[in-house]
This record gives sequence, structure tokens and C-alpha cells, in this order.
Amino acid sequence: MRLNVKDFAPSWFASVMGTGALALVSKAYSSKLPILESFAEFLVYLNTVLFFVLLIPWVLRWIKYRENALADLHHPVLGNFYGTIAIAMLVLSADYLTILGNTSVAWAFWLAGTPLTIFFALLIPYLVFTSEGVDTKAITPAWFIPPVGLIVIPISGAKLMTLASGTAREVMAFIDYFAWGAGFFLYLALFAIVMYRLITHEPMPCGIAPSIWINLGPIGAGTSTLYALVKASDFITVKEPLLTFGLFFWGFGVWWFIMAVLLTLHYIRKLNLPYSLAWWAFIFPFGAYVSAIYNVGTTFGIGATVNFGFALYWLLLAMWLITGIKTIVHVLSSPKPGDKV
Repeated sequence: MRLNVKDFAPSWFASVMGTGALALVSKAYSSKLPILESFAEFLVYLNTVLFFVLLIPWVLRWIKYRENALADLHHPVLGNFYGTIAIAMLVLSADYLTILGNTSVAWAFWLAGTPLTIFFALLIPYLVFTSEGVDTKAITPAWFIPPVGLIVIPISGAKLMTLASGTAREVMAFIDYFAWGAGFFLYLALFAIVMYRLITHEPMPCGIAPSIWINLGPIGAGTSTLYALVKASDFITVKEPLLTFGLFFWGFGVWWFIMAVLLTLHYIRKLNLPYSLAWWAFIFPFGAYVSAIYNVGTTFGIGATVNFGFALYWLLLAMWLITGIKTIVHVLSSPKPGDKV
């Protein structure tokens, strides 16, 4: 087993994002099935190993094959996936904080992941804005990754903010709210463009089809992090309007979840859905949304919503297992796993 450094795809870190999201949801629903807490802890350790294993070829590629790495960075689809390494750090921060209660490691991943997330959230749009233009056919939901990264910053940043004091706490609040606000409105702008592409052109290429699910990422993570921020902010005295807004935001996700399922079935039945690294686009966005279902249900005391999320948890677990097994088989069977999507 080896990862080809020259063709190492930046999208590999989506596997860390997805595994980390599954860990967080497993921890949440351990209230219904206690064994899931041990499973969540196992996933955190597995995810940590996975992150550092993938970090080696990622760094080596920039050292040995910088031209290839830069070519991907300027690609209208692949470039967006460079943000996944930073988001992976933020998810790991949340894993260590929420599941293992290790604030030191959580701080380390957050302090590393936050500036890198902001960097890519500025760099990737900048490269697009200063390019000669992008064909609308090249636009996919992968464009949501930079705003997702910003929205995810408070996933552990909100809790860490409460552990800080004085100026440090104020700086944390500034970063968390700037990140959520910038990510949310950037998502809204890009959502309109992606919808335009889906309406005016033929279906996306089969290899990138799973990216349809990425839209659940900003919706799910946005709802959960908004709730975390509002609950952690003493200076917000009237919290109900913001919590209610999160409820509406989450509601839109129900529509998109159904649409994502329908479109996926369309590819399976009438087109094709071959395995690629893009399959990891199924996992983190869906995991983020299942987590949002839990947070909405517990915040408003709606048991049916919590149960709905618990039912979807098993679908998420099955999708993670299938994608993980296919990824392992792909790596073991391919001498040069140059999967670039």
C-alpha cells in the first residue's frame, strides 16, 4: 500500500473530515446507544492516525512536485479541495474536545486549522476572481468547501471561547463570528451560482456526482455552529430569534437531503456512479447534517426530530463503511492511486 506523491489529490483529507463527523455524531447518539461512545473514541484515534499519514504525501508533493500541486490549486474544481486539510484540523479539534475532553490537543488543532482555513477561504476565491474566467460547466458544489471551512471554525471555537478570558476571549469571539458570518453569506452567493449551473447545463460528470451532497455541509455545520455560538455567548441576551433562524436553516436541509438522494439514484439508475475519492463528499456533509438534526431536536425538545436523526445515523454509518472499504481496495489494488477528484 502506498500513496503516489506526484498525483496525491488534495481531496484525500475529506476522509478525515468524514470520519471526524461520524465520530461526533456517534458521541451525540451514545445517549441512545451507550456503545457508540466507545466507537466514537476509536474513531478519534483512527482519524488522528489517518490525518498524519495523509499529511506526509501532502507535504512531500509541495516539496518535490510543486508544479503539480500548483496546477491543482488553480484548477476550478480541484483547487477547492485544498481547504479540506484545514477543515480536517478543525474537525479533529472538535473530536478531541467533545469526545475525549482533551482541551490541549483541541487548542493545538484549532490554532493550526483556523488561520489555514481563513487563508484558503481567501486564496481560492482570489485565484478565481483574478483568472481569465471559469466556464459555468466547471462549477460544482465543491465550491462550497471554502465557506464550509469558515463555518466550521466555531465547531470547537465556541466551546474554547468559553475557556478563555479577557482579551483572548474577545479575540475568539471576533474570529468565531467573523468566520460564521463570512462563511454563511459566501455560501449564499455560491449557492445561487451552483443552482444556475445545475439548471442550465446537463448533469455533472459522473466522477464528481457525489459533490451534490456537499450542500448539506454548510447547512448542517452552519446550524450546529450557530447554536454553539449563541449558547456560548453571554453578550447575546435574546437567543431565541437566532435559534429559530437555525431551525429554518436546518429545514432547508431536509429538502436538499431528499434532492441529494433523488439525484444520486438518478446517477445510479440512468448514468453511472463509479468509485472515486469524490465519494467522501457523501460523508462529512451528511454527517454534519445528521449532527444538526440532533442539535435542533435537543435544543427545542423535539423527540421525533432526534429519532429521525438517529435513523439517519445508521445510513451515515453504512455509507462511511462502504466508502472506506472501497477506498482501501482502491489504494491496495492501484500501484499509482492518482485519483484527482
